[in-house]
Amino acid sequence: MAKEKIRVRYAPSPTGHLHIGNARTALFNYLFARHNKGTMVLRIEDTDQKRNVKGGSKSQMENLHWLGIDWDEGPDKGGDYGPYRQSERKEIYQKYIDQLIDEGKAYYSYKTEEELEEQREEQRAMGVAPHYTYEYEGMTADEITQAQEEAKAKGLKPVVRIHIPEMETYSWDDIVKGHLEFESDTIGGDFVIQKRDGMPTYNFAVVIDDHLMKITHVLRGDDHVSNTPKQLVVYEALGWEPPKFGHMTLIINSETGKKLSKRDESVLQFIEQYRDLGYLPEAMFNFITLLGWSPKGENEIFNKREFIKQFDPARLSKSPAAFDQKKLEWINNQYIKKADRDTLLDLALNNLQEAGLVDEHPTPEKMEWIRQLVNIYSVQMSYTKQIVDMARIFFEDTKDLSDEEIEEIKNDDGRGVIEEFKKQLDLIPRFTSVQIMGAIQATRKATGVKGRKLFMPIRIATTRSMVGPGIGEAMELLGKKRVVEHIDLTLKQMSENGL
Repeated sequence: MAKEKIRVRYAPSPTGHLHIGNARTALFNYLFARHNKGTMVLRIEDTDQKRNVKGGSKSQMENLHWLGIDWDEGPDKGGDYGPYRQSERKEIYQKYIDQLIDEGKAYYSYKTEEELEEQREEQRAMGVAPHYTYEYEGMTADEITQAQEEAKAKGLKPVVRIHIPEMETYSWDDIVKGHLEFESDTIGGDFVIQKRDGMPTYNFAVVIDDHLMKITHVLRGDDHVSNTPKQLVVYEALGWEPPKFGHMTLIINSETGKKLSKRDESVLQFIEQYRDLGYLPEAMFNFITLLGWSPKGENEIFNKREFIKQFDPARLSKSPAAFDQKKLEWINNQYIKKADRDTLLDLALNNLQEAGLVDEHPTPEKMEWIRQLVNIYSVQMSYTKQIVDMARIFFEDTKDLSDEEIEEIKNDDGRGVIEEFKKQLDLIPRFTSVQIMGAIQATRKATGVKGRKLFMPIRIATTRSMVGPGIGEAMELLGKKRVVEHIDLTLKQMSENGL
């Protein structure tokens, strides 16, 4: 492996946003290339014109860059083996299609979609797996030519199919799965390599591209295993050596145990969704790398350089990778705790503005206040959008106390603690978190109450909530005027409840 110049590729279709599974494929190829000082190629597979989404490839590239994945050759960078969009390589594919037809290894097929479906229905009725059967069986060369001329005269457009050799075994030593093999009669019959619109099919174009771009290793998802024997048919027909294949295991939902499907709405599955929630790219890079690959040791937090240094495809898992949302939140929280404060401020500010809690152009004083707000919640946040709900007490009108909160302060010491604390607040010269904590300690000395019976009545009375950041920091951000209003409202509500 060290002597061979490693060349890998990530080849997305521009059919939408970057999915977690595709991001993992890109990431593993990136790590493999960088570990071996090889070349990473980005190729856009856009031959399926109906599925292409406007701006799809741009979205893919933007989200890959956000994750921290770059490439050496691609549609935006050029390179010696372009073009790097399949839609711009039609003439290249046509050359090899014509070659296979001339060599009798491929042929024009005029069976209509209706005829093919009727054939499949008959096969299902017979309990046979649906497959294409050779439409020119038993015909001479002249008879085949005549049949094709008649189909042309009817205005039918052909596809091009490649002959599948009979009684042949297609095998490879998979980097992840070990030795795999398929018999030629299980492939599904002669398959299409060029569609009626003249565009090549995936299993043909990918072979041409990988060969001409000198790709040495193909790391991709488990769902491509069934494509590999078809691609080996094309490699064999053209007399080319295939690359080394590695098929990564499925990603499953850790809660259901089922394959992660785009229809599974219980899990967010697109990188852009995590960006919008305020996840950090380094955390996503870390989490995705651990989906089906295990490092040495027990540590689970690594930076990109560490991953590149130790990435070994031999450590790719043979078991399905469990997508655990809670683990992702934990990993992101670890990164948030260490993140640059300005980065967090920028993300959280965007979340607060989208929620309508902060003006589009806050004043410098307001920005400093928001900075403090983000800082006191940074330890608790799994992603920055959580601040919208966590910090609502600082933005919305005062809410009534819940039954649970009233139950918490109705102990014998509750009113006394709250009233004493209000007195102590009037004695502090500046309304800062440090002096507020001093007032709490003074309340403890004056009342003899400590622990939960001291802190919980004060927290509920001042913030109108049982949970939140440090009590002193929370009160400083609320401001003295609002804190006193909360205390007075709490005492009034207690009186109304006979407390």
